[in-house]
Amino acid sequence: MIKFTVNGKPVSLDADPNEPLLWALREDLQLTGTKFGCGMALCGACTVHLDGQPIRSCSTPVSAAAGKKVTTIEGIAASKTGKAVQAAWVKIDVPQCGYCQSGQIMSACALLAAKRKPSDADIDGAMSGNLCRCGTYNQIRAAIHDAAASLAKGG
Repeated sequence: MIKFTVNGKPVSLDADPNEPLLWALREDLQLTGTKFGCGMALCGACTVHLDGQPIRSCSTPVSAAAGKKVTTIEGIAASKTGKAVQAAWVKIDVPQCGYCQSGQIMSACALLAAKRKPSDADIDGAMSGNLCRCGTYNQIRAAIHDAAASLAKGG
């Protein structure tokens, strides 16, 4: 049994320890907001937080989550940062196809949790592992700046 916490709830999974965390989340726990993109940790669609740090769940074995806290896109709105980022995504109208957006939002939340007033260079660096085939990078940057401003105002 592999025991960890997902979005604030304790879980126990009887899973192969080498199974990617992505599949444990999607298949075993039915948390389908985290997407499969490339399967090689290159595109960022599968980004979740493990003890607050963004990781690629497609290449992280579920055993790495043992005793830790996993946050997915379904649970990120429980945080002030998550609410601000999701509101900015809607306000700026970031998604086109939307497929990569859960990973983008998870990376943006990790950035803003670490740095409340990021520069464009900070944003570009933090988001560089997240690919968007629709090319919404300017909207993503604008939304992160908007979320940062909202958080600075206490929003």
